[in-house]
Amino acid sequence: MGKKKQKGAGGSTIALNKRARHDYFIEERFEAGIALEGWEVKSLRAGRVNLTEAYVIVKEGEAFLLGCQITPLPTASTHIHPDPTRTRKLLLHRRELDRLIGAVERKGYTLVPLALYWKRGLAKLEIGVARGKKEYDKRASVKERDWQRDKQRIMKRG
Repeated sequence: MGKKKQKGAGGSTIALNKRARHDYFIEERFEAGIALEGWEVKSLRAGRVNLTEAYVIVKEGEAFLLGCQITPLPTASTHIHPDPTRTRKLLLHRRELDRLIGAVERKGYTLVPLALYWKRGLAKLEIGVARGKKEYDKRASVKERDWQRDKQRIMKRG
């Protein structure tokens, strides 16, 4: 049907946050479900989502996704007023939440959304426990990526 597959995620990708991999060192990954409304699911199926400005917070023992923009479809119901950037609750097991709370509060890590994808008909969000990169780290990773690309070119030519 034209769906893109993502390695490791187990389903078709809805959106990727490429900026997160550029700005952070990803230490650990978690898979979380999202509490969505009907119009949001329809918009996700149409691919109308933006994760670049999104982040995850842990408040009162629960995880929430903030800043994720899901643009409503023009055919959405007229009796509701959709809020594209509303706070959405993330569905995680208690042990996972405890690990996230420990990483954020004690170790000073940041929680960033990495990918949004379908898994067995359910929308899942991949969360990364991340540490911010400094400017020189970003330059080093760009340099490494360019070197890998050049190396592949040289090997291909023989």
